[in-house]
Amino acid sequence: MKLHTLLTTTTDPHARGREIGTRHADRVRGITAGYLAHFEVLGIPETTVRAIAAHSHDALRDWYPGLVEESDGMAAAAGVDPWQMAAVGARTEVLAAAPGKGECTTAVYAPPAGGPPETIQTWDWHDALTPDGLLLSLVTGTGRRVKLFTEFGTAAKIGVNDAGLGLHFNILRHRSDNGGGGVPVHAVARRVLEEATTVAEARDIAASAALSASTVLTVATYREGRAEAASIEMSPAGIALVRPDADGWVVHTNHFLDPALAEGDISTPETASTERYDHARAVRGAMTGRTAPERAAAFCGGDGAAAVVCVRADDSQPAHERWSTLLTASLDLPGFALDHRAGNPDTAAREGLDRF
Repeated sequence: MKLHTLLTTTTDPHARGREIGTRHADRVRGITAGYLAHFEVLGIPETTVRAIAAHSHDALRDWYPGLVEESDGMAAAAGVDPWQMAAVGARTEVLAAAPGKGECTTAVYAPPAGGPPETIQTWDWHDALTPDGLLLSLVTGTGRRVKLFTEFGTAAKIGVNDAGLGLHFNILRHRSDNGGGGVPVHAVARRVLEEATTVAEARDIAASAALSASTVLTVATYREGRAEAASIEMSPAGIALVRPDADGWVVHTNHFLDPALAEGDISTPETASTERYDHARAVRGAMTGRTAPERAAAFCGGDGAAAVVCVRADDSQPAHERWSTLLTASLDLPGFALDHRAGNPDTAAREGLDRF
């Protein structure tokens, strides 16, 4: 995956969308065509895609209308139909209509004795579907500054704001997921980055969204020398807060940890979610107090590039069944920065991480 950087200072959402769509028109058109083809391969009819996209767009307009303006502006500038752009923005909601899996691993340390959080995440997805990613720096209408990573057309995945809040993103699957077209989970992540300053505020934002798909936002904050962190598990059936263990670490992969929500978990063994979760918990002590590259190395443990958190594509499988670790990211909240390396944690450990 190739990463592209855009620093925008406009506070007008439609103008911001037009700026993204103008600067990266080919990439916006490419990912839109890719997702529409991906939905077709998965057996989701276009009529279903259009219906979910429309309902999600309407739900988003009621809940956080600026992101509808941004999406429509991007579509207009790139020459994409608005419903197609909306389908990319609601791609998790569309995928909730079909069996699927997701693979990402997040680990966040909030030092009990004080000090900034220490975080790391892998983002695992289809390499053929997302050859390009976006690093976006923006300013909200209230003057809040945000830096984030995402796919072209989705609102946000991983990021930080200048109030000392950072966010990681993992997909989940729950039996309450449905094709009703709720507020896109990527939009929830974006609103948290734009508005929240505490874990409690992030939780309240998540709770205010009517969802049709599940995900988990692991939020960390740093204020007055103290860190706070929690995973906010979200599903149409409700949300739950997963706090760090006594040692300060909260680890999340792709299955629900809250006991009540876990009863409806429909993650599949093929994701190796439990294995990745156990691995991250086993190495968390070695990640404590490290620089980002050192943390990435410790994340792999003694297995290096063969570690279960370094997902490798199986080239014998068709494109829609190939998964790999496309990004390794770490958040620096005091420094208002997102450290990143395209590739898995072993690559990040050997080559270092770039700062955004």
